[in-house]
Amino acid sequence: MARGPMNPNVKGASFALIAFAVFALHDVIIKVLGSSYSPIQIVFFGVVFSFPLAMLYLLRDTTSGTLLPVHPWWMAARTVAAVITGFCAFYAFSVLPLAQVYAILFAAPLLITILAIPILGEQVRWQRWLAVFIGLCGVLIVLRPGQQELALGHLAALVSAICGSFASIIVRKIGREERTVVIMLYPMMANFVVMAALLPLVYQPMPLADLGKLGVIAVLAWVAGRFLIAAYNSGEAVIVAPMQYSQILWATFYGVLFFDEVPDLPTIAGSAVIIASGLFIVLRESSAPGSERPVQRTRSRAETGTSPRVSTFLSPDRKWGRSRKKDTSKPDDL
Repeated sequence: MARGPMNPNVKGASFALIAFAVFALHDVIIKVLGSSYSPIQIVFFGVVFSFPLAMLYLLRDTTSGTLLPVHPWWMAARTVAAVITGFCAFYAFSVLPLAQVYAILFAAPLLITILAIPILGEQVRWQRWLAVFIGLCGVLIVLRPGQQELALGHLAALVSAICGSFASIIVRKIGREERTVVIMLYPMMANFVVMAALLPLVYQPMPLADLGKLGVIAVLAWVAGRFLIAAYNSGEAVIVAPMQYSQILWATFYGVLFFDEVPDLPTIAGSAVIIASGLFIVLRESSAPGSERPVQRTRSRAETGTSPRVSTFLSPDRKWGRSRKKDTSKPDDL
């Protein structure tokens, strides 16, 4: 008996799971390279190898206008936040177990909920405030202040989560008015210039194999992004968005497979608390008006400014659902 077409939400969830498996593999290569090279060097060459993909996006952008931002101060703030996010995330992946980094980065939905109040003017009810508080307690469980020595890697992961959330919420604010290429290119160019200026201080000669790994990073980011677009184009956001938490499973699997990293009990318990609070916020937003869904309408990977964010082709104005038409004119998030 022939099978009927796959349920759109099942299809969307499947695409999202593949996307986040690829993203986690992308982070594995960053960790491998981070054992030998500075994050400055990795970020710099990551941007260089991503430029050809960025050019493809530029060619597809048919909207009129210049490369001057409509909101220069917001764009400057987002660009700085993206540069900091990328450097800190790459450093954290280099020195901490993968699962522990993801557990801290999963605080992003909680931070976006908080930042939506002053930046987007949204009101947060007590239920979501409670979820934020519980989730932040989960972060403390992972960090275990006083029980383990907190290293620069932990601080870097926290800073990455904060700055990544800030960059994401800014896009939610200005994305309807800024051109896609402007939002995409400024962080990439800033990373290129800043890391190029710092590169002489840390540069280590790279064999061809390691340069190839940097190229693979760019390709994996592109492939994962395409699957993520397909996920949101197939299923509803309330189904697709929670799939980002599968990264902790992929990180655990890859950590054991490649680095002999087994998460300890506090990391597992804290991750469970953070994920539960994040899921509650996403599900809570599913019953809220479209303008009051800053987490659900925000891309599931923090902006690092090291590669073109393929979700620039997702519109912030469209309603997530099965009958939507793809609109490539404005970004949902980068």
